[in-house]
Amino acid sequence: MLIRRQRAVVAVALSAVAVLALTACESGQDKAAPEARASTGAVVAPGKPGEPARRISPEEAARLLPDESPNSADFRYAQMMIVHHRQALTMTALAPQRAGSTPVRKVAERIAAAQQPEIGAMEGWLKNNGGPREQTGHDHHSMPGMATEAQLEELRNAKGAAFDALFLKLMITHHEGAVTMATEVLSEGNNVLVEEMANDVIAQQTSEINRMRSL
Repeated sequence: MLIRRQRAVVAVALSAVAVLALTACESGQDKAAPEARASTGAVVAPGKPGEPARRISPEEAARLLPDESPNSADFRYAQMMIVHHRQALTMTALAPQRAGSTPVRKVAERIAAAQQPEIGAMEGWLKNNGGPREQTGHDHHSMPGMATEAQLEELRNAKGAAFDALFLKLMITHHEGAVTMATEVLSEGNNVLVEEMANDVIAQQTSEINRMRSL
């Protein structure tokens, strides 16, 4: 899966060169007043492949940094993924008393241990960016991979091998839905922190899907 890195590479490159403001190096300019030397400051911006670097003003360098302001896709992802993760925690909470096998209980423990902090991270991101935004045209119950109330009730009533089979079936589908949502925000979102969280979800939940399929 291709993970976007272009914005991060540009930001790192420009941020790095921005601290390399150059003052005149000619001997005559070395004797100039500090104010005069400061006024000649410039930034070396790396050129495209095969092209030389060029000197630009610090102000121009700042304008070249990518705009990573959150957009509606970023807010939608964070808000909906919090709800999505909470349903996963609802299902994993049933495993200690109802699962029939130790491997299923262990998988449930790992999922809960990973997704609770992720909820906290997304809630913190929302708080730092002004709080939740009103969402139109999106129903949380229609999110990819979400179990229905009837399926959750069936899981609550199952025990032993029957619980294990249903838990794995529902959780694999649930994880596949999370990967779908994370993949979508990578192409539609704009904020680098949301991108990092989405990449973590893809990597971690893809691994867990493979683990559950092997049980």
